[in-house]
Amino acid sequence: MVVVVVLLGASRAEGLGARAPELRFSRKHSEARLGAAYRAAVRNLMVVNTVPIKESADAGSYDQAGLITTPPGTFIRAGGGYDQPWTRDASVNSWNAGNLLEPVVARNTLWAVVKREKNGRLIVQQDKEWWDQIIWVTAAWKHYEVTGNAAFLGRAYQTAVDTLQADREKHFNDHYGLFEGPAFLNDGIAGYPAPPADAKESRGSFVLDYKGADKMMVLSTNCLYVSAYRSAAKMARALGRPAKEVAALDGQANALAARIRERFWIANQGRFGYLIHGVGPLQGKLEDYQESSGQAFAILFGVATPEQAHSILSHVKLLPHGIPDVYPSFARYSLDRPGRHNAIVWPMVEGYWGDAAARAGDTAAFAHAMSGLAELSDDSGGHFYEIYNGVSGRPDGGWQTGHHWQSQPDQTWSATAYLRMVYFDLFGMRFHPDGIEFAPTLPRGWGDVSLVGVHYRGAVLTIRLKGAGDTVKSFRLDGRKMAKAMIPGTLKGPHVVEIVLR
Repeated sequence: MVVVVVLLGASRAEGLGARAPELRFSRKHSEARLGAAYRAAVRNLMVVNTVPIKESADAGSYDQAGLITTPPGTFIRAGGGYDQPWTRDASVNSWNAGNLLEPVVARNTLWAVVKREKNGRLIVQQDKEWWDQIIWVTAAWKHYEVTGNAAFLGRAYQTAVDTLQADREKHFNDHYGLFEGPAFLNDGIAGYPAPPADAKESRGSFVLDYKGADKMMVLSTNCLYVSAYRSAAKMARALGRPAKEVAALDGQANALAARIRERFWIANQGRFGYLIHGVGPLQGKLEDYQESSGQAFAILFGVATPEQAHSILSHVKLLPHGIPDVYPSFARYSLDRPGRHNAIVWPMVEGYWGDAAARAGDTAAFAHAMSGLAELSDDSGGHFYEIYNGVSGRPDGGWQTGHHWQSQPDQTWSATAYLRMVYFDLFGMRFHPDGIEFAPTLPRGWGDVSLVGVHYRGAVLTIRLKGAGDTVKSFRLDGRKMAKAMIPGTLKGPHVVEIVLR
């Protein structure tokens, strides 16, 4: 029996328009948990957190690049507790799901964190949290892969190369061959051992207020630079830039990836370490904590070799309700009193981890990540909170600077993390400039599943998965058996994709 669920029936009146595909599971238990979480995630992104663009006292104008499209005049904010998009959040949410579900809004969101300089050049806005801005380049390339928007690509490439050049001039350590700066997620001092922290976190919550924090070299951030260079090289290739220009960008990516493997890999632990101190008495020392977003990025961006990827999947530590941000607990924290960026579960990291597991061929780890995040949403009333306690599974903002923080409700990247696993992993949608390649991962016991009403460029797709596993047995487009599990980006109108797995 196929359970048909209409996604938020009054979708147009509620702001979803026609772009939200319906997820349909054939088995009731999958529909009740996985399907319900999907609908909650879509609502979080497209109803709760897609909002009109207004001037902000903190951020000023969101159209510093002069590229916001009105209508719709909306963008994706960071969440129920955060009205701004911010560079990191804007990039994550556009990449995870916005590019597919609401491409014009996602494009607005990406441009909202870019400024135009006096000379007319575009650059990602430069602020005090400079180390995480480079994820914008990856998100921008992914936007082009989904939409095929050539006008966007030209501007995005200029933004990418100017931002990379500025960051390299200011924050590249020639001795180590790595980029300096804190961790991708961890802007709070609770995410770091002492030093750079101190036992009482006496200088406040912001990581850069601590001596030496700006000179750290961190796994996640350096992996993001690898992806940024590779994404910029792909942009250059797509734009027909000179081969020398493309090769230079690819060369930077390859050199950095090699240096990460050399500097961060811990053979006897079967995974990468967390950070290398850049100054002080610990200069050059690798902290061997597990930074989970860094492990995931190493797999997703091809920094880890295939052997290293399988080793990481075998050796990472999980908490009962997900993968922890950084593990184990620092001396000033514990599982009973977790740090805000320490042994605690951020759903956004869970999404990247599930994606990495699926792409590395670990169906069980992927199933655990996706079903675990669905459970967290279901158990918190159909919401996606910012942070969860890894032991109890309850929303928990963790401890930092001596007090217990709130876990914000309706956090957008927590919801888009779940959507990422649905689109990129369960249905295995691999976007390319000329079409979509499919490499689904359907765990045993979930039953057959369909995604109905996927708006992709000029086409509207129904995608049906049957069987189980991650090996494609047969692939049909509109009933015709195809030699490859791919569809072209030139399709127009309604089409049906049927995939049988074994």
